[in-house]
Order: sequence, then structure tokens, then C-alpha cells
Amino acid sequence: MGTINSALTLISSALDADQSALNVVSNNVANAGTTGYTREVPDFQESKPIEINGVSNGTGATVTGATSVRDRVLEARLAQQQQLSSASSTRLAALNTLQALFTPDSGSSASTAGDIGNDLTSFFNSFSSLESNPTNNALRQEVLSSATTLAGDISNAAASLGSQQSSLDQEAAGISSQVNALTSAIAQLNQQIRSTSPTADAGTLEDQRQQDIAQLSQLVGINQVTTENNGLSITTTSGQLLVSQSTSYQLTTGQSGGVTHFYLGGTDVTSGLTAGAGELGGYLTVRDQDIPNAMAALDQLSYSISTQVNALNNSGTDANGVEGTGTNSSGVTGTGTTRLYIFNQPAQVSGSALAMSVVMTDPGQIAAASFGSGTGDNSNALALANLATQATVNGQTPSGYYSQFVSQLGSTVLQVQTENTAQSASSTQLQSQIDSLSGVNLNDEASSMQQYERAYQAASQVFTILNQVMASVLNLGVQTAVS
Repeated sequence: MGTINSALTLISSALDADQSALNVVSNNVANAGTTGYTREVPDFQESKPIEINGVSNGTGATVTGATSVRDRVLEARLAQQQQLSSASSTRLAALNTLQALFTPDSGSSASTAGDIGNDLTSFFNSFSSLESNPTNNALRQEVLSSATTLAGDISNAAASLGSQQSSLDQEAAGISSQVNALTSAIAQLNQQIRSTSPTADAGTLEDQRQQDIAQLSQLVGINQVTTENNGLSITTTSGQLLVSQSTSYQLTTGQSGGVTHFYLGGTDVTSGLTAGAGELGGYLTVRDQDIPNAMAALDQLSYSISTQVNALNNSGTDANGVEGTGTNSSGVTGTGTTRLYIFNQPAQVSGSALAMSVVMTDPGQIAAASFGSGTGDNSNALALANLATQATVNGQTPSGYYSQFVSQLGSTVLQVQTENTAQSASSTQLQSQIDSLSGVNLNDEASSMQQYERAYQAASQVFTILNQVMASVLNLGVQTAVS
């Protein structure tokens, strides 16, 4: 009787185990379309055997729970790749907007910068035209018109850069609240996981935590450190703590130098976040590097043109025979009392592009003639026209300098685009590997369900046989039918 009872207990355990396994499979099928769900497998554990007359006898198996099929190394690699891809994607979108301002020879009405390359050519060509007929007032007016177009387009470009920088600053500042919400959620999940499953897989809780980490890595560059009790610490790529066990650290913002800076525990981490990744890294890279570089190039171009043209025009004689106040190449200083400046005179390189404008209103003040020459002289107009071919902007001609700037910007865009394509492909590949391992495959689940159903049916048949044997034993000598 003891042996039969043991057998019944063993089979009952088998039935319970198979039913638990079927429940795990059923849960997988139900969550096949749930984003972030990780496939689970039943944990079969051998029951403690018993010894009878020195012989060890098995007592079956039980299902102690379910374990999610996950690869933490793959998940960490995916998070790292996603944050790089997010940074390059964000930066690329902003760079495309920036590049649209400077499309060479586009003449596009969509570009608030106009076509600075053509503006430069037209401006210096207007002096060449004036050179042929220095007393022609219409040609003088053409000089002022082309100067106004050039100054306006450069100033508009600088204003557009400033506007884009301000917009990116606002976008970057808004990310801090999203980061704080996610780090708080991760810290709470750490606490729940520590309380409910400190030494084993926590199932859906870990799925939720991994989803939050994936979203966080899209926003900011992070590193993950596994800790005791199934916990997790998260730092920025430069090492500042965002989450430690059940504690999260708030990312705060403040103004510094006219832009938003980011702080953790009172420490300015802006530069570290810029060098990191995620959307925030992309925004900050364009805000603090790409746009300032473009602005510096425009400032240098504007400063050089304004100061060189002003100096030459101020060292000549205008249509009324009035000399400027400057000193010409021969060392002769004009006798005039009024500066003959075409552009506003910048005091420094920085900010000169935004402030660039034409201050001359009388075309007669264009100084086509040199000091001591008649108003019909064209030597100063020739000198002004020759600025187009002289290395007056950081060792280059004005058009050459601008073309190099546009070319370098295009190269940067192409480089970031190439990086983004590679990073996106790598992210897709890693996600496919994770899906293959952790995702729910309905064909596999159907096979597992069939396996556990057959095991359940087999155990049921054994149970029926044992029931018949038990009935026969209890009714010895009496014919018994067990239904």
C-alpha cells in the first residue's frame, strides 16, 4: 500500500508539474504580441528522493516557477548601440536643417540665407563693372544693392543659426524630465525585484526594467552595472550616478552662458553628456559644436569682407571728389573728415555676421578713384574688385573660404549619415538576435504545448491504472469495476 501511495503521489506531482508547464506556455502565447515581453520556460526541479532498504527512489519533479530566457550581455550591447544610433540620428536631422541654409548655388527660396556664394561673386563683380565706368551712378547703385543682398543673407544666416541653436537648447532641456521619470521608475523596479526575486529571474518586472532602460538609452548615454540582489546601477557614460539600487538621482538644469546646462548633485555634467550619446548627446553636439563652428565661419567671412572693403573704400575718392579718412597703400592719408564705410565696421570677429549691414546710403560715396586723382579715375574700384582674388579671409579668397566651409559642412553631414546607417544596422542585428532568443515563436510554443500535453496524458493514464490497482487491493476477492 505504501508503494502504491508513493506512486500516486509521484504521478500527482507529475500532473501538477505538467499543468504548470502548460500554464507557462499559455502565458507565452498570450503575450506573443506584447512589446518587451521575454519568453519564459518552466523550471523543473527534481523532488528529494527517499531511501527504502538502502535503495534511493525518486519522488518525481515539480515546477518551481518560470525563468525568462534573456541574455544580459546582448541586452547591454543593444542599449549601447541604440544610444549611439539615437545620438547620430538626432545630430543628422539637425545638421540637415543647418546645411539647408548653405546649399551652394541653390538660389532656393526656402533658404533664409539666400545664396551667399553667388552674393559674393555678384558683389565683387559690381566693382568690376564700376571700374569700366566709374562715374556711372547706376553702376554705383548696383554696388550698394549687391552689398545689401550679401550683408542681408549673411545676417539672416547668422540669425537662423541662432534660432536653431535656441530651438535645440529647448529640446535638450525638455529631455531632463523624461530622464528623471525613467530613472525613478528603474529605481522603484530595483526595489520590487530585490524584494520579490533577489536571487532569480523576476520575469515581467525585469521586462519592465529593461524597457525603461531601453527608453533611457535612447535619451542619454548610459552604462549599466549589475549589483547584488538582482539590482542594477546606472551611470552616465562619464561616470555620474543616475540610479543606485533603489535610489535615483535627478538631472537638473540651469542657465549658463545663455544656454541650458545640466547638473547631477550640483556638478555640471554638460560636457560629459555632450560626449556621451542618446538624443541629448546629439542635441548638445549640434548646439555646442556644429552651430558655433558654422557661426564662427560666418563671423570670420563677414569681419574680413567688412573691414577690407571699408578700409579700401575709405582710402579713395568718391564721386564728389571727397576723400576718405584712411591711408592708402602708398602711405597717403585722405583729407576727408567722414569715413567712407560701405558696411558697418565690426569691432571684433565674434558677432559680426549677425550685425552685418550696409550703412552707406549715397551711391556717390563709393570711392572708385584714388587719392589725388580725378573722379573719373578707376584705380580704387579696381583694387576693390581685386579683393575677390586675394587671400583676405584666413589665407583664402572670400569665395574660396566660403566654399571650403560649405564643403566641410557637407563632409560632416555625410560622415554622421554613414555612422548612423552603420549603427542602425548593428542595432537591428542585435535586436534580431535578442528576438530569436527571447521572443515568442508560436511554432515552438505549439511544439512545447504538445509535449507537455502528452506528458500530462501519460501521467493521467498511469494514475488511472494505479486507481484500478488500488480498488482491486481494497476489494480483494470481489470482482470490481473501476470507472
